Amino acid sequence: MAYQDRITIDPAKRGGKPCIRGLRITVYDVLEYLASGMTEQAILQDFPDLTREDIRACLEFAADRERKLVSLPSQ
Repeated sequence: MAYQDRITIDPAKRGGKPCIRGLRITVYDVLEYLASGMTEQAILQDFPDLTREDIRACLEFAADRERKLVSLPSQ
């Protein structure tokens, strides 16, 4: 399943930030938890509405966004 099937953007939720399956949990939230050292299992315990596939979709979304960034030449 592609991340596009799990990540939703709704201007009425969380200010239009990318969320997981229409929930109020943003991609940014999940990435922050992972970056702070939380394990997938800990995130899933704290947020029972999430699945491993949701966490993977967040990582895919972030990787795709990073790939699409335009690099400016260094000066």
